[in-house]
Amino acid sequence: MKRIVVFLLALIVTYVIAAIASTQSVLARLSEMGIVVTLDHRIGAMLHDLVGMATTFLPLLAAGLLIAFLLTALVNRWVVDLRTPLYVLAGASAVIAVHVCLKLALDITPVAAARSAGGLVIQAFAGAIGGYVFAITSGNGALADKTGE
Repeated sequence: MKRIVVFLLALIVTYVIAAIASTQSVLARLSEMGIVVTLDHRIGAMLHDLVGMATTFLPLLAAGLLIAFLLTALVNRWVVDLRTPLYVLAGASAVIAVHVCLKLALDITPVAAARSAGGLVIQAFAGAIGGYVFAITSGNGALADKTGE
């Protein structure tokens, strides 16, 4: 049960960072075109995207992270010393894989920020943070060691 809660926490962290980064990227492009984007617009768009992307992007991230974290758990049986970096890499790789697979399979990039290399790197960063959260909260990580698990 704990692993499920920890996975959901890592998923939510990844999703929130990726969705907010995507929203702010789109709004930055609008600003570059001379459109005035106020703080109210930014907050409203961010909340709209967090809710709106939950039915499509969130399940895709869940599938990608689940596969990546399961594979990482297997690798960690032999490579114990690199547990946290491997989960960070797994999270980043999972998010990149989601975007690349959608592009290759369906010829779509539903998250506008991922259409550029810089945007894809930011999306990968969201996955890396999610992987870090999973590593430190799931056991044998820094936070788990401090809590006595």
